[in-house]
Amino acid sequence: MNPSKGIFLYFISISRVFISCEDENEVEIVESSSSGSEYELSSAEETESIATESIEEDGDVQGSGEGMPVETQIEGDFDRLIGSIRGTDDLASSATLSKIWDAPSNAEAEEQFQADLRAASGIGRKRKGRGQGRRHRTGPVLSHQVRALIGEGNSAYVDGNLQEAIRIMTEVIRIEPRAASAWSVLATCYREMSEPTKALQVAIMGAHLRHDPDEWHELARQSRDAGQAQQALYCLAKTMRLDPTNFDAIWDRASLAKEVGDLPAARNSYLAMLKRFPHDTGILTELRHILIESGDLKLCAKLYQDAFDHFTSTYPEGKVSEPVSKVIDPALTSTADVIPETPQAFFGEFSLMDILVLADLYNSLGWYDRCIKTIRAGCRWSQCRSKQKYWDTCPDDREYDVEGFVRSDDEDNLAIKQGFYPLDINARHRLAIARLKLGDFAEGRMHANIILIEDVVEFSPLFAEIADTFFECALYSEARTIYEMLGSDATTSSIHVLMQAAECRRNLGETNDAAEIYEHIIDADPSNDEAKMKLAEIYENSGQPRKALDLVYQVINSRKRRIGGTKDGDAQDDGEEIAAVSLFTERKRGRAKQSSSSKTRTSMSRQHLIELEREKDRVVAECYEQLLQLQDPMRHGDTNAENEWLANAEKLIEMFRETRSLFVSRSAKPFRGTISARHKKKDDEEEMASRLEMEIEHEKEEREMRKSEQHRSSEVMHFRGIHFDEWLSLAMEYAFLLTRRDRFEEADDVLRHLMLSTVYSSQKFQDTLRLTLATCAVHAREFETTLEMFRRLMLNYQFNNELIRLFFANLASGLSQTDQVINNSFQKFVLREMRTHANAVEGKAHWLAAKRRFMSGQFVTGKPGADEVDDDNDSGGEGAELLNESEDGESVKPKRSNPVLPTLYGQSLILARSYQGALFYLLHAYDYFPNDPLICMTLAISSLGRAMQRQSDNRNFLITQAMSFMTKYRVLRGPGESDPHADEIEYNYGRAFHQIGLLSYAVKHYERVLDIVKKRQASDKNDVGVSREAAYNLCLIYVTTGATHLAKAVTQRWLSI
Repeated sequence: MNPSKGIFLYFISISRVFISCEDENEVEIVESSSSGSEYELSSAEETESIATESIEEDGDVQGSGEGMPVETQIEGDFDRLIGSIRGTDDLASSATLSKIWDAPSNAEAEEQFQADLRAASGIGRKRKGRGQGRRHRTGPVLSHQVRALIGEGNSAYVDGNLQEAIRIMTEVIRIEPRAASAWSVLATCYREMSEPTKALQVAIMGAHLRHDPDEWHELARQSRDAGQAQQALYCLAKTMRLDPTNFDAIWDRASLAKEVGDLPAARNSYLAMLKRFPHDTGILTELRHILIESGDLKLCAKLYQDAFDHFTSTYPEGKVSEPVSKVIDPALTSTADVIPETPQAFFGEFSLMDILVLADLYNSLGWYDRCIKTIRAGCRWSQCRSKQKYWDTCPDDREYDVEGFVRSDDEDNLAIKQGFYPLDINARHRLAIARLKLGDFAEGRMHANIILIEDVVEFSPLFAEIADTFFECALYSEARTIYEMLGSDATTSSIHVLMQAAECRRNLGETNDAAEIYEHIIDADPSNDEAKMKLAEIYENSGQPRKALDLVYQVINSRKRRIGGTKDGDAQDDGEEIAAVSLFTERKRGRAKQSSSSKTRTSMSRQHLIELEREKDRVVAECYEQLLQLQDPMRHGDTNAENEWLANAEKLIEMFRETRSLFVSRSAKPFRGTISARHKKKDDEEEMASRLEMEIEHEKEEREMRKSEQHRSSEVMHFRGIHFDEWLSLAMEYAFLLTRRDRFEEADDVLRHLMLSTVYSSQKFQDTLRLTLATCAVHAREFETTLEMFRRLMLNYQFNNELIRLFFANLASGLSQTDQVINNSFQKFVLREMRTHANAVEGKAHWLAAKRRFMSGQFVTGKPGADEVDDDNDSGGEGAELLNESEDGESVKPKRSNPVLPTLYGQSLILARSYQGALFYLLHAYDYFPNDPLICMTLAISSLGRAMQRQSDNRNFLITQAMSFMTKYRVLRGPGESDPHADEIEYNYGRAFHQIGLLSYAVKHYERVLDIVKKRQASDKNDVGVSREAAYNLCLIYVTTGATHLAKAVTQRWLSI
């Protein structure tokens, strides 16, 4: 055999996985049990961990490797490589050369990372041979025979006989593999023979014996230039072990690992460097991309937050290293200007870009409060205003208001005026996003409006993200405006923008405009199946099932063609792969005929539709039977029964709601039976197509049945075997259960949808559904919905005081309830009703049969006044249609004045602190009904409130008037102490004196309340009356006047549990 070829195959047939050598003197490296991947270690833990890992890594299997120099470890690697060569019986081909370093073992990767940690931390036991102290010997003592052969090889090389030199050095390596000079001469020979790959491999083998970190680094550079990434990583690892202070090698290893996609190795290397250079922004920038790609946002945010805290504490006065960045997306910024080619130029400054990165990380994690704090404090620090910490007490962002923006300050923020400090548009963008997602829409809109003034082309990414945030927050009107701005320019428009704009219009009820946008998208991109499905849904809801079905068929066929095309492509790839391996010309195999799945779908038969309808009836019957069986245990609180009942009820309710002929989306005709069915929200195209086909078939049947006079006069009272009254009871109980489970939004959606059903269009059913929804809203504390329902009921039942009393009973007391009573629209509604009632009594109101209401004369003449214009369509719309189906005949006209409406309006004005107007309307109520204690007490409250105002012209008179009304209130309510309302009377007197500052009188009445309740508790311990309110007010007076011991006694007796 040719000796040169033999030695070449001898040293290049190195196994990918390092196996243990057969030589008894060879050493194995023991893997460390710690991965070292956790960054968050305390100093003590980190020191102990790294020291332990160093000992473990340097130890051998026999336990005698403690304290082993790194040179000995590298020579052990060399021995294992030589051992693998010796154990190879079959000589490898030259193709093995390029695969030696492709896949390093897990042990090697772990060993490299441990070396990174030791090198970066600078902690651990120092060992000789790492560029300092005594150098390890470079090899064994050579025999006379080996030295003679080396001399002959050197002579052959000097004489230019490279083949002879290779043969001789091959023999030297066979006899003594540790002869370093033989490897050097061999590598030089291959280099001069223009075989750089072989030369590089031989040089790497020889480098194991010389322990020169610079040589390893140069070999890594050559390997990287040759495209041998894993080989380069191996060489860099040896460099780092020999010289832990060589941060060029650490940086090169991290960059190369990132380049080849080895994110864990790159992550660990950058973290190791970050331990050596804490808070360096250059390293952070490189590490950020890796952590974001690997999804470790929390660690990335912690590293940036630690760096931010470091820089703000080190430079408390703040510093700005460069002009404010105009980069829109930091992730798109080239790092060439940030990261130096060599790590000696580290210690970059924490700039605005880094502040924006930290804010983006917090927004991505959903930590919006931290994002707001970071932007405000970071920009303040960069503007050298870090000492102005008082801005942190402001809940809003007035610090960065723009000139000309005026805030409506409340008393809490009067002390801190607007700052008008400049704020970078990218920082303001982050603030807008965080404020909107936090629910602070007013502040978020303010920031967004400032950004939207800028040029849409230059800042289109900011515009798009703000629009997406508005959309996520269900602020579709604002989002639509921005999407339309983006869509109006060809450079900023995209399919995503148009799709979102259409969805906004759809959510706002502008379905025709949304359909036009979807049609435009489909014309521009016929393969956009999502737009086709959205348009199909609009067609279905608007009563155009044939158009919807055509679009669904297109989507189904397109999907099947894509699946078929993918299969064909896979088959073609397989064929090409086989052809590349085979010695013969392979014939590509195609499909003999078109797949049946690519054919156009045909409509279902009439018989199949009937079978589907029968299956639906069977499912409904089974579910309803289960509901009846579970009803009693469900009502008694059985959790399992409740869950099962809820699941079955949801299935039935959705089937009812999905039957389009039961609702008014097409016509107001009564329900006459159906064979249609509708999909659930997440059904696929196949089910939607089936549903549409059934609906089209139903339309055909309905046209035929309308021809029959007998059918026109009949009206079905059952749906799928269940009476409509039972369906209504089921829906009500289902809504109550959802509300108890904090799912009021779903209950609200169900009940509002049922109000649109033709079978529940009569006044009786509408009232039931509205009262049900109001009840659920009260339980869920959604008082705005409560107001909406009762307002509609008050419209339907004009001049009926019971609904007003029921309305106040549902609102009771509380800040949220108060907001509904003082609602401007509601106040106008009450005022109009009050005027209409007064006009009806005087004979000035007229009955309008079309609206079934008494209206003022100016409505009849068609000249509505200013108040009537802002009616929110209360007199028409759905309420009018419902009343048209009530009994015919004119409503009963009132014949005497009603004190309830002026009392209601006056009380709403009291809550709004408009005492002068409240007195006017309450005195009207007093004229109508002077012997009502509630009206008298309300007049007293209004008089005292007006007396305490600065604009009061005669305070003494108002206080006297208030006390006169209080006296009449006492007489009407019950003057004796044995009266059941005695504690209420005394409390109200005490509260009146308390308000005007007569504390001694107030204390006397509060103490009487406590005495009355104490006597009652002798017979009924649970009767507390208003003692707690009186005791609390009494404690306030005691504490104010310094009688803390009395306050303590009252608290222990009446306010302690």
